[in-house]
Amino acid sequence: MEIRRLTAADAVDYRALRLRALREHPEAFTSSWEEDADKPVSATQARLADARQTFWGAFERGALCGVVGLERLPRAKERHKGWVVGMYVAPEVAGRGCGAALLEALLAQASTEGLQDLLLTVTEGNDGALRCYRRAGFAPFGVEPRAVWVDGRFHGKVHMHLQLGHPWQDSQGGA
Repeated sequence: MEIRRLTAADAVDYRALRLRALREHPEAFTSSWEEDADKPVSATQARLADARQTFWGAFERGALCGVVGLERLPRAKERHKGWVVGMYVAPEVAGRGCGAALLEALLAQASTEGLQDLLLTVTEGNDGALRCYRRAGFAPFGVEPRAVWVDGRFHGKVHMHLQLGHPWQDSQGGA
């Protein structure tokens, strides 16, 4: 399996996999298939080219089978943090380390950039994703009840955090 950063040239494949994820697991994402299916490929190209976001893809035999993104926060007081977004691994490759490899690439980049904290949310009941994130070092810190409404039902989101950087730094960023 090859893990690499995605570029605007990957937009068609990324869009197809993302739409598959949104259709198969609507409760796992705040975006919806209906909204994203209406967007042109150029919107996906712009997302992949946006300097505040980086996406990685997992490829098996040349086919994109997993994705994850790192979104950087623009405000000065939050630039030490990033969000893990859009994680999806196709079921046919699940359980083979694809998710862990994608997160490893993201964590390496976040550390290189000097990010101190990473955040993400995962839908309650998605035990496979929770295990993957815990193995990567993320810890839950709360649940947002009724976070998304899908098919007539609310779903809660588990909020997770990973501290990168130097463990000796206090909450004000000093030594």
